[in-house]
Amino acid sequence: MGGFVNCSNHPSGGWLKAQKDAAEKYGTITDIPFPAVRCNLTDQQMEDLAEQMTAKIMEIQPEAVMCMGEFVLCFRIVQKLKAKGIRVLASCSERKAVEYLEEDGTIRKESIFTFNGFREY
Repeated sequence: MGGFVNCSNHPSGGWLKAQKDAAEKYGTITDIPFPAVRCNLTDQQMEDLAEQMTAKIMEIQPEAVMCMGEFVLCFRIVQKLKAKGIRVLASCSERKAVEYLEEDGTIRKESIFTFNGFREY
C-alpha cells in the first residue's frame, strides 16, 4: 500500500505540477475528501468523525497524509495519525492577489496561488 493521501477539499487532479511531484515522492496520490463539518456537532460527534476519517485513511497505510480542512476536526485527525507514526503535512502556498479596474468602474480581483512545498505538523 503506502503512498500519499490527500485529505482535503482540493482534489489532486487540480493541483499544480509542482505539488503533484512533491506528493508523488511518497508514492501514488489517493484523494479522500475532507468532510463537511456541521456547526452543531457535539464534541463526541467530532471525536467519532475524527476516528472514522483516521480509520479510512489508515486503510491505505500511507507514507504521508496532507490533512487540511475545518480546524478542530483537522487537529484531531492529525493527532491520531501522528500517534500511529504517520507523517502528516500541510501544503504551503503563496497567494498573490491582483486587482483590475474595469471600464465600468467595478474592480475585478484575481488570486494566483503558487505551491511552495509541504510543511510537517
